[in-house]
Amino acid sequence: MTTVRREVFGRMPPEEGGGEVEKFVLQSDSVRVEILSFGCIITTLETKDRDGQFSDVVLGFDTLEGYMRKHPFFGAVVGRVANRIAHGRFNLDGKEYQLFLNNGPNSLHGGAKGFDKVLWSPQVLLNGVRFFRLSPDSEEGYPGDLKVWVTYTLSGRELAINYQAQTSKTTPISLTNHAYFNLAGQGSRDVYDHKISIEADSYLPVDDTKIPTGEVAAVQGTGFDLRQPVELGKHLQKFHLDGFDHNFCLHQGQDRRLVARVFHPPTGRTMEVHTTQPGIQFYTGNNLDGSLKGKGAATYPKHSAFCLETQNWPDAVNKPHFPIVLLHPGEEYNHTTWLVFNTA
Repeated sequence: MTTVRREVFGRMPPEEGGGEVEKFVLQSDSVRVEILSFGCIITTLETKDRDGQFSDVVLGFDTLEGYMRKHPFFGAVVGRVANRIAHGRFNLDGKEYQLFLNNGPNSLHGGAKGFDKVLWSPQVLLNGVRFFRLSPDSEEGYPGDLKVWVTYTLSGRELAINYQAQTSKTTPISLTNHAYFNLAGQGSRDVYDHKISIEADSYLPVDDTKIPTGEVAAVQGTGFDLRQPVELGKHLQKFHLDGFDHNFCLHQGQDRRLVARVFHPPTGRTMEVHTTQPGIQFYTGNNLDGSLKGKGAATYPKHSAFCLETQNWPDAVNKPHFPIVLLHPGEEYNHTTWLVFNTA
């Protein structure tokens, strides 16, 4: 049985339109999640350890002000296109589109003001909440009026996130949620004692600006082979890795499949990621530097969280051999990701 509660979380500043930001609290016996109408942000996700104790396992802020300031997309839905587009440029039907560059020479997670920085219209459901917004033609440089629905539903130990979209003109689209997890509890120092596995036979090597080179490389015999669980800290040391910020290529198909699993031995918490998406970006919080004051005055140093962002492959709009990222008028974009929390 899931209960859904709504309350006021804050107000947007006048220069942002001054709208009311609501918080939606979804609660089952084993999971409690709080989601904002601003950026569809997951601000809190509490789950039980093996002793039945709840802890909040996502990074974030106590107030709306925290989320209004610059931060690394904590808990937010990002789009129109998650991840990086090389030089913020792509060609479509003979026309070149130029996006805002907000990540060195590239465009990242939708640009200057992506889906993470806007107010969405909420609708309460029996066991969740659905958010809607219309992204107008040429917003952030993207073509077409794009109608977008993001639906969070909680049943028992499973949080489902469904993304749907329709467009008036052909446009690239790839949506994800950018939650930062630490199964020891947010504010814990690092995620080195987490054991992770990712069901992927290949990954995308990147250049020094984190754009895929175009090669689809086998994980076999490399530090990217996570098909069997590895303890993160020891694995990074063994392969002299500074961390992960890479797309892992998943088996293609529209069906739900288990793609990643994380286990935290000290608490017994486990998290499984199931999805219909073609890729998953595994990111180990390499750019966190302890400068942000998070929930309960926690600081978030490097490697104090991980992200498992289910999405299309980065820069797919410029790489014809990558999975198709274009949505055409009359079609529907429809993907779901399920996060399943348990104890072992």
